[in-house]
Amino acid sequence: MGRALPKKLAVVTGASTGIGYELAIQCAKHGFDLIVAADEPQISQAAMIFRKEGVEVEAIEANLATTEGCDKLYGALRGRPVDALLANAGRGLGRAFLDQDWVDIRYVIDTNVTGTVYLIQKIARDMRARNEGKILITGSIAGFMPGTYQAVYNGTKAFLDSFSFAIRAELKDTGITVTCLMPGATETDFFERADMMDTKVGTDKKDDPADVAKTGFDAMMNGEGDVVSGWYNKLQSAIANITPAGMLAERHRKMAEPGSAKN
Repeated sequence: MGRALPKKLAVVTGASTGIGYELAIQCAKHGFDLIVAADEPQISQAAMIFRKEGVEVEAIEANLATTEGCDKLYGALRGRPVDALLANAGRGLGRAFLDQDWVDIRYVIDTNVTGTVYLIQKIARDMRARNEGKILITGSIAGFMPGTYQAVYNGTKAFLDSFSFAIRAELKDTGITVTCLMPGATETDFFERADMMDTKVGTDKKDDPADVAKTGFDAMMNGEGDVVSGWYNKLQSAIANITPAGMLAERHRKMAEPGSAKN
């Protein structure tokens, strides 16, 4: 008998918790071998759970805000073709822009934008050489509105939303698809890490990350250009497209201003 064909390979970043963790679960349930990455040791524990789906999993602890961290993840491929790249790693940051530390601001930009774009270019070039592959980028409906008290974070998501549409158009005549997943507020440790647990958005009910991930995974597999998860978020994004930016900024203030949590 001949050797069995290798399983398809998915790379998932930010896979230790939240949406990225659930995206990795979706990939594993659908038979993808995995290379998963995050900037914390918890990625190794997550990998143990992914392996229960009967797939091969390699966990990489790397800081994807740095070129070195992205190169470490790319090196772990050892030349193996990537069938699906799920670029999900991201960081949030709350409170007033002028009160934020520059180190924290830079980390959000380098994680959400610089590292993401660098990794996508490296892996997508390999996909182009084979003329096949799927890319899922976790943007956000936050990219549709000025993020008062989340100015840098929303700005990075606006970049990713726009970037996703642009490279999808560039690759439309190839075998590579680019999908942008645009969730709303999701029940993860995002808001705690972003120091936003005293805000309305930080304490309100949020979407289930498993549901968000399934929506994104299905859209990626179908080659869709973009998907907003959840009917309420679809409504919000539609309203944002016709609302003046100044009004959106004030609306965002009511959600994200420190102390806006319900008593």
